[in-house]
Amino acid sequence: MSRLESWPEPIIRVQELSESGIEEIPEHFVKLPVDRPCFKETTTSHVNIPLIDLENLKSSDESVRSEMIELISQACRDWGFFQVVNHGVSHELMANARGVWREFFHLPLEEKQKFANSPVTYEGYGSRLGVVKGAKLDWCDYFFLHYLPEKLKDENKWPSLPISCRKIIAEYGQEVVKLCEKLHKILSINLGLNEDYLHQSYGGDKEIGACLRVNFYPKCPQPDLTLGLSPHSDPGGLTVLLSDTDVAGLQVRRGNDWITVKPVPNAFVVNIGDQTQVSSNGIYKSVEHRVIVNSAKERVSLALFYNPGGDILIKPADKLVTEDRPALYSPTTFNKYRAFIRTKGPCGKSQVESLKSPR
Repeated sequence: MSRLESWPEPIIRVQELSESGIEEIPEHFVKLPVDRPCFKETTTSHVNIPLIDLENLKSSDESVRSEMIELISQACRDWGFFQVVNHGVSHELMANARGVWREFFHLPLEEKQKFANSPVTYEGYGSRLGVVKGAKLDWCDYFFLHYLPEKLKDENKWPSLPISCRKIIAEYGQEVVKLCEKLHKILSINLGLNEDYLHQSYGGDKEIGACLRVNFYPKCPQPDLTLGLSPHSDPGGLTVLLSDTDVAGLQVRRGNDWITVKPVPNAFVVNIGDQTQVSSNGIYKSVEHRVIVNSAKERVSLALFYNPGGDILIKPADKLVTEDRPALYSPTTFNKYRAFIRTKGPCGKSQVESLKSPR
């Protein structure tokens, strides 16, 4: 964890910049030419990440259940991303969660500032990720909070406005955590491990972590020059994203291309994190992704991260280490890994590659 008590530079609220009527974005948001998005039509424009119907888990036909589980396995190996429908989370709750956060970001700045965060925990209302001075910034404001473990959960740090916000946040987190538990079992089974392997190796009920980052991407007058989130792979175990169905923004790296994910109504986007790639000994892929912004529409998304306990040592599962496939990654705790990432800043696939065992 970063020891810095405050941000290295004055905080700029991106939403305030957007609503000020500027026609050109400040220089510190302008990405290098090689890092800028390309909005031209490509041969991959019709491609989307796999879509999987979890309703088939309830089928009485074993072949139907097996086919669905195999689809998830292939998605984790080939894409590192997939979307799920019929996942068990109420569609009304999903809409309410997205709506209440949109209301929060449209509150007066002085109300939001009451929850301003620091790099000590990142918990609260923020506008930058990473503590590298002089870094190119992303066109995004966010709110970060903890659900699990219980010792980190503090609802007093959650927004008190809108009035319904804390209740909806708590219910949403509870339901999405249940989905993560279900997915963990499927991922473990697909690796040939006990169904509770990932859950237990990440700390079990007492230590496993869950946190929420709500991203607000304001309208941008020059979306071709910047990004909502720079390319990165998620450092944790598993991410479940509730996208904005009104405007696409998430892009997933596929070879040399960036695939814009087309959100499916009432679906969650699921992706593998760095720690799960390590646990799987490289069988599952934690894939680089980024977010583009829009000149005409704002965008809200909710990313729930399901992570190992901070002091849990993460390493390739013993059963997946063989003479033909030795351990690809060196063991480390999630806290040490996060500290490395935060000081270095987002760096895409090189994040998990930094754990590669010497040969």
